[in-house]
Amino acid sequence: MEKRILGNNGLEVSALGLGCMGLSFGYGKPTEKKEAIALIREAFEKGITFFDTAECYGPFTNEEIVGEALEPFRREAVIATKFGFQDGDSTKGLDSSPARIKAVVEASLKRLKTDCIDLLYQHRVDPNVPIEEVAGTVKELIQAGKVKHFGLSEAGVETIRRAHKVQPVAALQSEYSLFYREPENEIIPTLEELGIGFVPFSPLGKGFLTGAINEETKFEASDFRNIVPRFSEENRKANQTLVDLVKSIAVEKIATPSQIALAWLLAQKPWIVPIPGTTKLYRLEENIGGVEIYLSKEELDNIDSALKNIEIIGARYPQQLQDRVGR
Repeated sequence: MEKRILGNNGLEVSALGLGCMGLSFGYGKPTEKKEAIALIREAFEKGITFFDTAECYGPFTNEEIVGEALEPFRREAVIATKFGFQDGDSTKGLDSSPARIKAVVEASLKRLKTDCIDLLYQHRVDPNVPIEEVAGTVKELIQAGKVKHFGLSEAGVETIRRAHKVQPVAALQSEYSLFYREPENEIIPTLEELGIGFVPFSPLGKGFLTGAINEETKFEASDFRNIVPRFSEENRKANQTLVDLVKSIAVEKIATPSQIALAWLLAQKPWIVPIPGTTKLYRLEENIGGVEIYLSKEELDNIDSALKNIEIIGARYPQQLQDRVGR
């Protein structure tokens, strides 16, 4: 698979990563451990070298699965994980105190069965801890050989700039897709200026861009999408116009909607690395196929023109989660 570079310090990863969260957190019933490990190993065999996890996914179980799955080829894989929540629990408050960051790293190293974390993100910006202090703590961990690269997740432009002055930021992880294009306004220009890579999560719009979801779809009780305004029945119905557009392009390109959505992201910048997640092998294979889809400048311009006539209805987060974004 094509490789891409995140940041100015040479973090090389596959053009497509694997978001591992959904294997054990956020999207209904967790995948059985043996199946989850098999899926991660199959992703590696098919060329994916970039794997994303976090202490709060589970909590903790996701890191354990990723660690066990990648142990046989650890040196060839790039593992990203995250700190930032009290007790590693995303339902609790934020905690990016230096002591907490160091404790998380020690625990994550054990769960991931490794001696160094390739990319360590602050999961959400903690308003109670200056970002300079956070970046300085990660810098110490890099100097100690426990972390290789520093990342931020869902951070705003001011925070990114301030952090980058203390410790170069290799990547920002935030939501970006045909379903959510807000980063184009300020975030992407800032990342380009500073030489920071971009790792879009939910590149398939939390599954919406696959075309497999409509207003009649019922999610499991524990599925995160049940509380997302954009996924109300009414809003799913209103937003089908976007899915119809993606489906029409897919027919022309002899591809699937998911592949078009990923190809579009990959075409935006050479330092963008989407991390779609899945629990299904056939979806994994389908997503990898998106790397091979080429969209010409004319095709991209046509897509942009069509998108200007489509209004996306509904917020991407309920308010209590939106309050943690873009600080």
